[in-house]
Amino acid sequence: MIALKRFGQNFLIDVNILGEIISRSNPNENDNVLEIGPGHGVLTREILNRNVRNLYAVELDERLKPELEKFSQANNALKIFWADAVKFNYSTLNPFPNKIIANIPYNITTPLIWELLKFSTSGLKYHLYMLQKESALRLTAKPDTKERYPLGITIEAMGHAKIVKNVSRNCFRPVPKVDSALVEIIVEKNFELANNNLWSELLHKSFSQRRKTLVNNLKDFYGINFHDVLNDLKINENIRAEDLECEEWLKIYEKIKYDVV
Repeated sequence: MIALKRFGQNFLIDVNILGEIISRSNPNENDNVLEIGPGHGVLTREILNRNVRNLYAVELDERLKPELEKFSQANNALKIFWADAVKFNYSTLNPFPNKIIANIPYNITTPLIWELLKFSTSGLKYHLYMLQKESALRLTAKPDTKERYPLGITIEAMGHAKIVKNVSRNCFRPVPKVDSALVEIIVEKNFELANNNLWSELLHKSFSQRRKTLVNNLKDFYGINFHDVLNDLKINENIRAEDLECEEWLKIYEKIKYDVV
């Protein structure tokens, strides 16, 4: 089957990488797993072989129905949803997944992961993503780097993310133009943070013009005087958003949250 560019399709063909995904995520009989973009079902088959309680697969390309429905007919644990992963209503899944394994196209990486982090309060605390390497570096970027951005900071505030494996472009068909990486996210705290509009607005406004200082980007933010906020927290008022530590972001949020009606 021809992969479609509009779906961002690059199918994993390397069995060694497949084995590492299974070993790392360790799906087992206690798990309800969410898989996004199952494609030809190569990973789907391996997850089902681990006797998971439920496997929810969300796939946009209905040309794959003949292949994937064979799996669901042979195993009642598999439930397939033909939908756009960014728009899908995950709250309908019951019992709710505690693990997600996904190969995400570059163009939906940020909105999809942010959306899925919102379900940390429902028990989704383990994420394993195959991402383009550029996206992986942004998700795991440290302070004082140009890759730093709101989603990576939010993940750090909720737990941690790390690149567990760099993956060559030659492990996929068709061969993409860039390399990939396997990224593991474990959510351990601040489970409601991804659902918090003020937190999201604070970060996105702060990064709206990266060359400007934090104070300049936030000068019209709910009428708050950020010169005073940063001085009270003993943070350099000439700092840029990308230079702040995660704990400093949390302190700023805690400082202003009662000032916003």
